[in-house]
Amino acid sequence: MALIDDLKFKLAQNNAVIKLIALNTIVYLVFALAHVFFWLFQANDVISAVEKLFVLYASPSNFITQPWGIITYMFLHSGFFHVLFNMLWLYWLGLLLHEYLGNIRVYQVYFLGGIFGGILYMFAYNVFPVFSSDLNTSFALGASAGVLAIVAAAATLLPTYTVMLFGVFSVQLRYIAIFSVLVDLLNIPSSNAGGRIAHLGGALAGFLFIKYLYTNNTFTNFIHSVSSFFKNIFKQKPTLTVHHKSDFRIKQQPVNTSKPNQADVDAILEKISKSGYESLTAKEKELLFRASKD
Repeated sequence: MALIDDLKFKLAQNNAVIKLIALNTIVYLVFALAHVFFWLFQANDVISAVEKLFVLYASPSNFITQPWGIITYMFLHSGFFHVLFNMLWLYWLGLLLHEYLGNIRVYQVYFLGGIFGGILYMFAYNVFPVFSSDLNTSFALGASAGVLAIVAAAATLLPTYTVMLFGVFSVQLRYIAIFSVLVDLLNIPSSNAGGRIAHLGGALAGFLFIKYLYTNNTFTNFIHSVSSFFKNIFKQKPTLTVHHKSDFRIKQQPVNTSKPNQADVDAILEKISKSGYESLTAKEKELLFRASKD
């Protein structure tokens, strides 16, 4: 019950990680229950056809008929354990990334990883001869590319951060990320070759995002601009508030909104990688927070 209460609290706090987990879980349950219902009426092909409206097709001719698949595919899953392990990874390392960089960065990494992984998946199927016979029928689904982007981003930001695996083994994040990438790389010659390639694309996107997060370049400027665009669209308008006159005044402290110096940000990130987040001073934490909002 403690975990459920924690999830409810974080969801109420507008936590990006919990919202992504909730959306993935809801979509999975809707399609899973629909499969049960249509199976009982011997019409399972109907719900399968509906599900395929949201997958990512490898073939350009199929993709162009439903380009939204590059986004929607990352919220579909092929089974219970597929969604379970993806959401556990997202919960464990997503919350860590959220603690340091905030909501916007979590969304950016997740969607960038999913999109980049999907593009690499399509590229591989259209370039390598081994996939030619399956090109017209192959499609991708699953949050793994976005989740691997979260894993790689967390490990790039905090390479020496230590976690306890199974409550027994103490392992640094960089080794977890390296192991995950190697597993996918070595298992490309498998029945899920396309999925493995998409995972690698997601991991690469997460790594690059953190490496260039605070630099002024076309890549990050574009990502931040797109995020700001959607943030402004969905931003909740403030409600009308009535203020009554009172006999006292509250003196507001000026808020520092200046953009942090790049050298200072780099020094803070280096300090985090060596000594952990708790080693930062209150001023350094505030500076990093402001930098993550740019």
